[in-house]
Amino acid sequence: MAPPAGRSSRCLAANTLVRDFRACHHDTEAPSSQAMPAMWSGSELRELLQEITGAVAILATVSTVLTLLWVLTIKRDSMSATAWCLVIILVSPIPFLGPLLFLLLGYQTVHRPLTRKQRHVVTFRQRYPGHRRSALALAETADELKPAWADFAGLARRFDAFPISSGNRIEFYHDSKPAFDAKLEAIESARDHIHLEYFIVQPDGTGRRFLDTLARKARAGVEVRLLYDAMGSRRLSRAALEPLVKAGGRCAAFLPLNPLRRRIQVNLRNHRKILVVDGRVAFTGGLNIGDEYLGLVPYYGYWRDTHLKIEGPAVACLQRIFVEDWDFAAQEQVQGGRYFPTLSAAGDCAVQVIQSGPDQALKSIREVFFAAILRAKKRLWIASPYFVPDAGLLNALRLAGYLGVDVRFLGLFHPDKWIPYYAARFYWGDVMDAGIKVYQYTRGMMHAKVMLVDDDWATVGTANLDNRSMHLNFEVNCLFYSPAVVAELEEAFRRDLEVSIQLDREVYAHRPFSGQLIENACRLLSPVL
Repeated sequence: MAPPAGRSSRCLAANTLVRDFRACHHDTEAPSSQAMPAMWSGSELRELLQEITGAVAILATVSTVLTLLWVLTIKRDSMSATAWCLVIILVSPIPFLGPLLFLLLGYQTVHRPLTRKQRHVVTFRQRYPGHRRSALALAETADELKPAWADFAGLARRFDAFPISSGNRIEFYHDSKPAFDAKLEAIESARDHIHLEYFIVQPDGTGRRFLDTLARKARAGVEVRLLYDAMGSRRLSRAALEPLVKAGGRCAAFLPLNPLRRRIQVNLRNHRKILVVDGRVAFTGGLNIGDEYLGLVPYYGYWRDTHLKIEGPAVACLQRIFVEDWDFAAQEQVQGGRYFPTLSAAGDCAVQVIQSGPDQALKSIREVFFAAILRAKKRLWIASPYFVPDAGLLNALRLAGYLGVDVRFLGLFHPDKWIPYYAARFYWGDVMDAGIKVYQYTRGMMHAKVMLVDDDWATVGTANLDNRSMHLNFEVNCLFYSPAVVAELEEAFRRDLEVSIQLDREVYAHRPFSGQLIENACRLLSPVL
């Protein structure tokens, strides 16, 4: 049936209008075939994507192989080399992740000019007569020690320790608040300069209290230098430091991430804690600056640490460590007799300061720990929050246990870092098999770093008994050749044992299999922890 004539004419007119509009639109907006660039077809895009993917895969494989060769070339320790090769291979499905991880965490070269370090040694000996006096009096001081420990002091010197110095007064702090009060009191008493070097400075209430006090002293004309680790104090912003800087204080970050200066070592950190006031009084030990170290952070709870105050010739050794690190970080040489005054005897304690770090070919504190473990005849007591020893230290500890030495290790019950904690649990089984007693501190966070050997020698400082402190971090410890010091530290150790639990070897051997798997997995990472 044909449509009505009127309707047909209207449809024809509409179709004509649409056709004319499309023609007009095509003429005015559609580009010509010559002006419009050719579009990629689907097959061409797939081909291009395959070429890019293939190139990335080849480059990733080449970078992985080169990184493995790099690891085998520079890693002298077989366990560390094996661990890093395993890590790189396991993450190899993700392109370039293995090389990136090793570059950030495994590369342990610090570009510190050797001439600068040598210049510091010469300057120190010229500017500080007490250092020469201590060196000349080394034999006299050693005569006061038992022959075995006199030889040990000489051995420590070969490991780059400072000369042993007598005439020091030592005050220990086994609780955080008295230590913080003493440090603030020393800062308030400063007349010439205040030098601080800390792994962690938190911008919290405790940190602000220290920074405000330092700013006030800077406004009063006292020189203030604050050196903080760039990673450990990553929360410390410029805004938090601005009042101190405006007051005239100087601040510097140690090893910030700066590819332009070839400093991208995330894993190499300055773990030292040093405060020197007027070159005459110094503090060191395990305490950083922050609320958690006063037990004000519920996550950590009560904070158990060991810190100490030194007056006497050994202060100059901690001062020298600071000025070397400051020059490295801030490019400022701190020289002059006002920084190294002549220090007379303040007590009767023989002290030897030792530093170590990844800039040393021979890791000084690690070698001293190893020698001290082998020197133990009756007693070897160790407190450390982390227990991840290398193969040599582990064998030395087990040998002491097999020889019948009273070996005790005091560690964490409430861990702050889970991977090192589970790695430590793996080694606890090994040492208990050798007769070593393992205790876990239950009151809170046990952060003290103490070693007691027999009744005559002890060390307190910043170094833990783990690979990080022995091989990766910049650390400082004090070695004490004093029965009185050992007796005081022994008393504190016994108090800690009263609030600790001792692991039972048989019960521990039957712990859940799932936990043992976690411990084994974490143990594989022990060389890089």
